[in-house]
Amino acid sequence: MAKKQIQAASGLLADIIIHGMQEKKGQDIILMDLRKIHNAMSDYFIVCHGTSKTQVDAIANAVAEEVKKAIGENPIHKEGLENSEWILMDYFDVVVHIFEESRRDFYNLEKLWADAEITKIKEG
Repeated sequence: MAKKQIQAASGLLADIIIHGMQEKKGQDIILMDLRKIHNAMSDYFIVCHGTSKTQVDAIANAVAEEVKKAIGENPIHKEGLENSEWILMDYFDVVVHIFEESRRDFYNLEKLWADAEITKIKEG
């Protein structure tokens, strides 16, 4: 697949993931564009948080359902489902981080990847 097609595919996947987050009222959704960062492991990180472990689970489930429904893909790797404080879903070109609010503040991925182009997604 040509580079532009791959980038378009990862952008479409990012849009689908964001929609899933919005469906379950994910808070402070941001899209981190890593494509210009040398040796970045993916094209995008998408980060949001929920106000409870139940909401974090619901957001993760909505993301998985939306992606499966739209493009028939499952994440290649998932972590954090046991305690729902930080769920990571790896779709290879797009990595999803769904935090419980206190965990998001603690790990502060936005600061860790501060050289990424960060886009704040509007509510709804």
